[in-house]
Amino acid sequence: MSYLNIEGLRLSYGKRTVIDNLDLEISAGRITALIGPNGCGKSTLLKTIARVLTPQKGRVRLKSQDIHKQDSRTISQQLALLPQSPITPEGVSIRDLVGYGRAPWCGRWGRLSSNDEQIVTDALNQVGLAELADRPATALSGGQRQRAWIAMILAQQTDLVLLDEPTTWLDINHQIELLQMMRRLNDSGKTIVVVLHDLNQACRYCDELVVLQHGQLQSQGAPADIFTPQLVSSVFDVQAEIHRDPVSGSPTLVALD
Repeated sequence: MSYLNIEGLRLSYGKRTVIDNLDLEISAGRITALIGPNGCGKSTLLKTIARVLTPQKGRVRLKSQDIHKQDSRTISQQLALLPQSPITPEGVSIRDLVGYGRAPWCGRWGRLSSNDEQIVTDALNQVGLAELADRPATALSGGQRQRAWIAMILAQQTDLVLLDEPTTWLDINHQIELLQMMRRLNDSGKTIVVVLHDLNQACRYCDELVVLQHGQLQSQGAPADIFTPQLVSSVFDVQAEIHRDPVSGSPTLVALD
């Protein structure tokens, strides 16, 4: 049995079916990128894994357990989700925002213990925000804000991390910073599933690609094995050459005129 197992998944918005009879297995300890054209079901799949959405059919099992049959607290101790556009509460400090990650582990009154406070401090140090911890979270730049949300996920201390388009709205410098941070999270033992639009970034920073089209699985495997001109043409309708990145050795797409 795989770490994360999806069987016969179907999910619709009204009369529009977004994911249809999807079977998928994701291994532990790897970074898996969900890629595909707009509207193919990437974010919908991630939200279903996170229990934000409930499928009409099929099931999602994490470590052999159906996630939709477990209580929210148990699931929150196992997986963390960074959505596309998280809303930062007004009047909340960076430290308080990161502290929300400890909620699944707190007692009845929701108060942080000294151990919880230390975990929050450690998370802030890891993302380089410790010196800004008492500032309002809304005063952060886009890159800093993403780091604060990553710190909250660190504080949540889950084995599985779900990231939905984490590089959106970030400039190239902050995109690379976030992707490198994602790799460090993986190196620390976390399994990561991430939705990415930049195909070259997906090939460079991720161990495995899951290619979706029309809500179904088209291909899955290591970038070097499956990322081909034929796949890019059939899924994205783009004519391209695939070259070897001179630095990372990963496949790199060059679109043809």
